[in-house]
Amino acid sequence: MRAYRDQYASLFRNGRDIVLIAISVDSAQEQFEWARDEEFPFLFASDPGAKVGQMYGAFRKRSDGSFMDNRTLFIIDETGKVAWRAAPFREIDPTAYEELAAALAEIVPPAEED
Repeated sequence: MRAYRDQYASLFRNGRDIVLIAISVDSAQEQFEWARDEEFPFLFASDPGAKVGQMYGAFRKRSDGSFMDNRTLFIIDETGKVAWRAAPFREIDPTAYEELAAALAEIVPPAEED
């Protein structure tokens, strides 16, 4: 998440035409405090039962009933369809961010300046 924060302006165009939502099983309060402390400029959503994560294939259920995060990243296009998926997202690999930037540029072309 820190990499997203640090690259927010260039990668996510400061939120212009792109909405970044980080979803995790952490409580809304935990996410709020972490986002505030780390000064994340994007949205967080809480998925405590991992229902959203399961629908998108981002969580695997373990034999003990708990869930394991696959660190999956999705780009949802303007029609609501999954247009690109990185599963798992290789957050420590710099080329993963280059791939993400290329996918974003293709799926959400930059708006022309006025």
